[in-house]
Amino acid sequence: MSDRHNIKGDDRLAASAGAAAVAVALMLAGLKLWALRETGSLGVAASLADSAIDAVASLAGLAAVLYASKPADEEHAFGHGSAEDLASLGQAGLVAISALLIGWRAIERLLADAPSPLARETLGMGVMAVSIVATLALVWWQLRVARRTGSPVVAADSLHYMSDLLPNFGAMAALAASAWFGFADLDSLVGLAAAGLLLAGAYRVARRGWRALMDHGADAETVRRLRAIADAHPGLAGYHDLKTRTAGRRLFVQIHIELPGDLPLREAHDIGAALRHRMLDAFPEADVIVHKDPV
Repeated sequence: MSDRHNIKGDDRLAASAGAAAVAVALMLAGLKLWALRETGSLGVAASLADSAIDAVASLAGLAAVLYASKPADEEHAFGHGSAEDLASLGQAGLVAISALLIGWRAIERLLADAPSPLARETLGMGVMAVSIVATLALVWWQLRVARRTGSPVVAADSLHYMSDLLPNFGAMAALAASAWFGFADLDSLVGLAAAGLLLAGAYRVARRGWRALMDHGADAETVRRLRAIADAHPGLAGYHDLKTRTAGRRLFVQIHIELPGDLPLREAHDIGAALRHRMLDAFPEADVIVHKDPV
């Protein structure tokens, strides 16, 4: 199977994860909107905000994945992968805004003279149970795709939906506490905790996207593996200036290899080409440039 075929397959996988996320988010947003209208639960409201923002973010992420899969052209010689990093920053911003709004509303309720009553708690718990099952199935698929493709958008989406799980469980607990014990304040506490988790997740996603857009080098393990490949490659007198950067799912590698100055051009080319292919075997999504320096 060619590297190009592998990359196209990864593009399709990433797009399938994005489409699944949009479908699940829209379904859950509709269910939770109904549950919020029936129960008045702030825990359900927090979960609804999550799903609504996830639907918007997933749509943007899917568009970014499709755009990033376009091949390089004259205006974008290094491809369109940075669109995924831009989308992940946008997703992080949306999640952070929703977290702040939910946290503010939770504090308002906690400071109120009387707790806000809830209604039809059993219905709300049923909706939360459906939401948990659907979210678990989606996260399972997203994690598989993210591991296979390395897509930052899919990884960001999976963080959103994983962060949904605790608010969903919290909303169920708050509804149960209200129905069985008349304790409505737990709903506000759950909303406040959910807001904190959302902010933490938004920071992680934004940090990754920002580092990529600022041409931050690949992680230490990737660089270690690249150095190991170069160290073990036959025919080299040495190498220097190993540089890396990432853009979306793509890894860009540049390396200067040192070869004997009297080596025939054909042999020098073959050594460099063999090294490039060894690196591509290890990182099929990479773009590798090998410079040859005589010594």
